[in-house]
Amino acid sequence: MVCVNIDLEEETGNPVVENVRQALLAAGLSDTVVVVDDSVATAATAAAVLGCDVGAIANSLIFECGGEPLLILASGAAKVDAKLVAREHGLPKISRATPEFVLAYTGQPVGGVAPLGHKVHIRTFLDTDLKQYPVLWAGAGSHQAMLSLSYQELLDATGATETAVR
Repeated sequence: MVCVNIDLEEETGNPVVENVRQALLAAGLSDTVVVVDDSVATAATAAAVLGCDVGAIANSLIFECGGEPLLILASGAAKVDAKLVAREHGLPKISRATPEFVLAYTGQPVGGVAPLGHKVHIRTFLDTDLKQYPVLWAGAGSHQAMLSLSYQELLDATGATETAVR
């Protein structure tokens, strides 16, 4: 199944979601943020709510690498092999970040982290498995907000390095 754009309610007033909207516009992209009633904090729930393949969900996963944040944009169908990513890119050990670490660097909660609009610039890697989907969905700063874009738009907007994650 392929994700399609759907008409959902827009959320207004959430400053984190509004920041993500502004980051999309600043990157030269359309504001594609949609808000749903149900939580979309996991790839499986997001895919079910949006009616798309779980693989088309671009999870924004924050890791800690040498004391710094590292963002891996991974297909919802992928289990990230952090050792592989570290080895392929000459990085020190990559470990899962705590929710407090994620919030401190992104300003966004775990389960709602967007690929852009963070408090600081974060080195980013993009899962090449996402190329197969014409429309990707990613978190937009809250557990009820998602944004849609193409693989190329995601690559360009984040300045990510393309990589295999498994």
